[in-house]
Amino acid sequence: MKIGFFADSYFPRKDGQVYTVKTWKQKLEQRGHEVYVFYPESEYDHEDNEIPLRSVKNPWYQHYIGVPTGTGEIPELDIVHCHSPGPVGLLGKYYARKKGLPDLYTFHTPLEEYIPQVLKLKTLTKAVRSVYSYLDTKFLRTFDKVTSNTDEMPRGVDFIKLPVGIDMEFFRPTEDSFLEEENLERPVAGYSGRLSEEKNIDLLIEYFEEVDGTLIIAGEGRDEKRLKSMASENVVFKDFIDREKLPEYYSYLDVFVTASDSDTLSLTTLEASSCGTPVLAPDLHPFDKTITGNGELYRAEDAEAFRSKLQKISRSEYNTRDAVKSYSIEHSIDELLEIYGGLIEDGN
Repeated sequence: MKIGFFADSYFPRKDGQVYTVKTWKQKLEQRGHEVYVFYPESEYDHEDNEIPLRSVKNPWYQHYIGVPTGTGEIPELDIVHCHSPGPVGLLGKYYARKKGLPDLYTFHTPLEEYIPQVLKLKTLTKAVRSVYSYLDTKFLRTFDKVTSNTDEMPRGVDFIKLPVGIDMEFFRPTEDSFLEEENLERPVAGYSGRLSEEKNIDLLIEYFEEVDGTLIIAGEGRDEKRLKSMASENVVFKDFIDREKLPEYYSYLDVFVTASDSDTLSLTTLEASSCGTPVLAPDLHPFDKTITGNGELYRAEDAEAFRSKLQKISRSEYNTRDAVKSYSIEHSIDELLEIYGGLIEDGN
């Protein structure tokens, strides 16, 4: 098949959606399919079949906004797969309709959660969130199929549960570590990802004020300066860790921690588990579905509950890799190809 991925978020930005699009492309190509990625042009040095589209710099975030001028750069495709509701995703939808192609949408992130970071007035924020959710729902209903990471999705549309998947051959335990020589006080807990308000990293810093141990916060983002200003001496900040080094990072940790209340799947928690590291997460969606045998849940925003479960993890053993086998990317690609095949067959 010739498959078109249309994504408004792509490298050099580093987040779960970006890595999912890249990894799905690689895995599908390994199985003999031809995959094109269309994304907003940036300083990223694109590879084969990654096609940058005209863009402008996002004034509110370290990112680019696509402003595609037409479908001339799009080759003949068999199926269109959109990953976002922005201009590039809209272009994919337009191309599918123009060519009479089947189309699929993967819901990665409830983008309305980011609106408060741009609009500070609560009344305006509430109105914009409501309008955005309404328009996004209408957009999703135009697709032949919609997929989502878990069995819950904040939109009134029918969808297929399709976890984006983790590469368990890549994310596996290792004794190598670029952190080994730092001699950090154990237990060592760690977070990796965007440093932004919706991730609630400030709560992790507060929880660790009374913990004998070390908290590593790895990543970058608009909340970085504030977080560093409030951190105690047992909190260590690291730059965004290259993907090639992530297995070393996860394997070095005694526990991977998060306080996020906005994730749809949280790939980092599953990647850590695949590397043999248990996870400590709030008792919220999606963690109530994904942390089963690979860690512990604590009452959200409860410091004492966090510290109690942290102690429990330090005394317990978890078969974390077995617990996340159902999220293997090979399973996800199998299911994705079944969906593609069904859509193409229905369209003939």
